[in-house]
Amino acid sequence: MAEECIFCRIAGGQLPAEVVYQDEQVVAFKDIRPVAPVHILIIPRKHIPDLTAITPEDKELLGHIHLVAVQIARELGLAGRGFRLVNNCKEEGGQVVYHLHFHLLGGRQLRILG
Repeated sequence: MAEECIFCRIAGGQLPAEVVYQDEQVVAFKDIRPVAPVHILIIPRKHIPDLTAITPEDKELLGHIHLVAVQIARELGLAGRGFRLVNNCKEEGGQVVYHLHFHLLGGRQLRILG
């Protein structure tokens, strides 16, 4: 755990968050600055700075994050309508917090990127 990392502190229970899912590997909580009606952040408990820092040992963790995203989407009624799962990587990719995380977005028609 990186002591100064806000997401590590949320995952460790030192900072409050509106948690919608958690298990031994991940925590998912509502984003405090949502950009869609549903905006959930899914983070691993393990501190990984960004997507480029993953290793072969993280393969199962990344698969688990995606399974959790689908489970949450189903529970929130998004799976049949559609949703977006986004990872921002590094500065030019729009990453603000340097702890690997995925944004689960939905609840309205999302515009096409490009």
